[in-house]
Amino acid sequence: MMQTGAMPGIGAINLNVAVIDSDFYARHAINAYLAWDRRTRVVGKFAQLGDFHDALRSGAFKAQPNVVIIDASDSATAEHLREAIEKLHAAVASLHIVCLAPFVDADCLLAAADSGAKAYLLKADTRIHIAWALCHVALLTDDGFLISAGLADAAAELRHSRLQRARFLAQPRPYRNMTPRIRQAIELYAVEGMPQKLVAHEMDIEVETVRDYIRQAYDILDELHPDDTAYPLDMHRQEIAFMRITALTLPDKS
Repeated sequence: MMQTGAMPGIGAINLNVAVIDSDFYARHAINAYLAWDRRTRVVGKFAQLGDFHDALRSGAFKAQPNVVIIDASDSATAEHLREAIEKLHAAVASLHIVCLAPFVDADCLLAAADSGAKAYLLKADTRIHIAWALCHVALLTDDGFLISAGLADAAAELRHSRLQRARFLAQPRPYRNMTPRIRQAIELYAVEGMPQKLVAHEMDIEVETVRDYIRQAYDILDELHPDDTAYPLDMHRQEIAFMRITALTLPDKS
């Protein structure tokens, strides 16, 4: 059962993240979403697992990663994914390994759970909420496991204790007070990072209308979160809006 809860505030979670994905655009999209969130910092982007291990051996990291995101589909088989995860654990102690996948693969899901990964998430389920998902992973118990909703059926059919106890990545905050157009404008501006002129072009409206939508969105967010996370004084409203919009409800820990 899910219940509303607050994620720990800025500074309570500090994650150094390495991204391993053969898709250039995926690597940079993940980096862009994590860069907005002050709880996550990308310390390296790599096309291949070997590049990550080379960086470790050469001391190229200015900060040791404590989270690694890997694309499960880059492994040719489930056994290759298992070996990749085990090799990462051997290289870095207390590492949180998060597998992202473009489609459901029960064998890879089982391999991830069995080899000690902390999460297996479908990219379509996660998207802009990747930073929140990593923060959720950091709060799991040692044997905890996080999956996204699209994997529920596959997890239920697999006889593995971690999958039977797995947490589900929650749904985005609905913000029912926002009209679809206001939500589209604030998501394009604060989440996708588009300039206001580009938002106007995307929505086929005037820039002044975009600015009005953004102001309305800020007011709605402030009204709905009067006692929300204490944000640093130097944090821009655009960044606060990003964190509020991409935050999810926190699962009941019972």
